[in-house]
Amino acid sequence: MTYEEARNFINDSNKYGIVPGLETIEELLGRLGNPQEKLKIIHVAGSNGKGSTCAFLNSILIEAGYKVGRYSSPSVFTYREIIQIGYKGLSDMVYITEEGVCEAIEKIMPLCKEMMEDGYSHPTAFEIETAMAFLYLSEENVDFAIIEVGMGGRLDATNVIKQPICTVITSISMDHMQYLGSSLKEITFEKAGIIKNNIALVTGKQDPDVEEVLKDISREKNAKYYMVDSNKVRNVIYTPEKTRFTIEDEEYSISLLGEYQIYNGLLAMTAAKVIDKLGYPISGESISRGLDKTRWSGRFEIISRKPYFIIDGAHNEDAAIGLVKSIKQYFTNQRIIYIIGVLADKDVNSILKITAPLAEVIIALTPDNKRALKSSDLAKMALSYGKKVIDAGTVDMAVKRAYEEAKEDDVIIAFGSLSYLGELKETAEDIKREIDI
Repeated sequence: MTYEEARNFINDSNKYGIVPGLETIEELLGRLGNPQEKLKIIHVAGSNGKGSTCAFLNSILIEAGYKVGRYSSPSVFTYREIIQIGYKGLSDMVYITEEGVCEAIEKIMPLCKEMMEDGYSHPTAFEIETAMAFLYLSEENVDFAIIEVGMGGRLDATNVIKQPICTVITSISMDHMQYLGSSLKEITFEKAGIIKNNIALVTGKQDPDVEEVLKDISREKNAKYYMVDSNKVRNVIYTPEKTRFTIEDEEYSISLLGEYQIYNGLLAMTAAKVIDKLGYPISGESISRGLDKTRWSGRFEIISRKPYFIIDGAHNEDAAIGLVKSIKQYFTNQRIIYIIGVLADKDVNSILKITAPLAEVIIALTPDNKRALKSSDLAKMALSYGKKVIDAGTVDMAVKRAYEEAKEDDVIIAFGSLSYLGELKETAEDIKREIDI
C-alpha cells in the first residue's frame, strides 16, 4: 500500500460523517487487539486550550526523560502531525512516518470490511485515525500517550480509554452545539464523560454551571478533583517573545503567547505533579524547562513582523475573549486587521461581538472544510458592527487584501478555525516574498 492509497482510504471514510458513540470504535479496536490498553494515557478534553495544554504536558514529560506520544485531530499544517512522538535529545517532535500510516491502515482497512460484513457500521475517518494512533503509539512503546478528545468526550471515539492515569479538562464554553447540547451544563456533561472511576481529574476555574457538573460527576466517580486557580499568579510580564510569571514563589516563563496560556501551562504543571505522585518522577526543574521549551503552532503565533502577522485558533466565545485580551496586552493602540474564517456550527455572532470592536478592517474567507460558513454570509454578519468588511472568499485573496490594507506598524490577525491556518501560513510567506515586505 502506498501513502496516497492509505490517505485516500481515510479521506473516503469521511462519507460516513460524524457518528458519536463507542460501539464501532470498540469493535475495531477489539479486532486490533485493544492496543489502547497497553498505553499509559493522559486523556484531555475541553472547548479551548486542549492543544496547548497537551503541548505543555508533552514538553514537561520529555524534559523528565520520558518517551511521549501525542494524538490530536484534525491536523493544522500537515496530516502526519496528528500523531507525534518525542523524547529527550530530539530538537522537535517526530510525526508518524508515511510508512507508519501505511502499516497501520493495512491492518485497519480489511477489518473495516469485515465489520460491515458482520453488520457493524463502517468506522468514520476519526475512528480510523484514533485506532491508528493507539496502534502506532503502542508499537512505538511510548512511556506516556497524551490523547486529545476530538469533540465532546462521553461519546468521542477516544473515550474507549478505560483506565487513563489522569484526565484533564480545559476551559469549557459553548461549542459544537448541534452535537453536544444548547447549554453549558449539557456541553459540560458530554465533556465530563472522560472522567473515570478513581482517576484524578485536573481542571481550572470555570463558569459556575460548569464547575457544578464537573464536581458532581467527580464525586459520583470518586475521582480526586484538582482545580488550578490562575488568580494565584503574580508578577506577570508580557512581551511579544515570552511571558514571565510567578506562582507559589516560583518563577516561570513560557513562549506561547496570550494570557490564557498561563492557565493552560498551570493545567499541564498540575497534571505533571499528579503523575509524579503516581510514582513517575517529574522534578520541578523538568516542569520549569518543559513550560519554557513548549512550542505550539497556530496559537497566537507571530509568523512575520512589519507588519505583525499573527495566526490563532480562536473559534468560540471563550477563545475570542482570550484573543481580545492578548491583542490589548501586546498591541495597544495599534491598527488591527482581521482575517476570519469559521465553521458554520460555531456561535459566529458571539465571536464577532467580542472581537469586532478592536478591528479597523474585517476580511472574510471560506475555509476549505465541508462545515465551513461561506465568506459572503460571514461578511454580511460582520457588516452590522460598522467596520470595513471585505469578502475575500479564498485564503490567497484574503492574505493579499490584508497586506494591501496594512501599513508597517499595523497588526494582521487571522483566526476563527484551525482548519485553514496551515494553508494561510504558507500563503502569507509566499505572498510576503512576492511583494518584498
